[in-house]
Amino acid sequence: MAENQTEEQTLQAAMGLIANGGNAKSLAFEAIRQAKKGDIKGARAKLEEADASLNEAHNSQTAMLTQEAQGGHTNVTLLVVHSQDHLMNAITFRDLAGEMVDLYEKLYEANSLAK
Repeated sequence: MAENQTEEQTLQAAMGLIANGGNAKSLAFEAIRQAKKGDIKGARAKLEEADASLNEAHNSQTAMLTQEAQGGHTNVTLLVVHSQDHLMNAITFRDLAGEMVDLYEKLYEANSLAK
């Protein structure tokens, strides 16, 4: 049976979720700003960067889940709950940003907006 996850490991995993989730959300917001200015290519690049940050966050989350599945208990602290919430908000925001970039692209293509 795996040992319990140490407080340090839990802290590192939670901070990985928070940092990478926050970075992804910021990049998604930058994508919206780029799309609003008509820079759809730049917006899509920002979304790709956001996806890379979300992938890193997902890796931290997977490590926590794997440890738990192997019998190593993770103490559920307010920081752990906050980190999971932070990640889920970042994922939702990134999804919404992708939709907004698509919408701006269509509006610019239809000449409904001027650059």
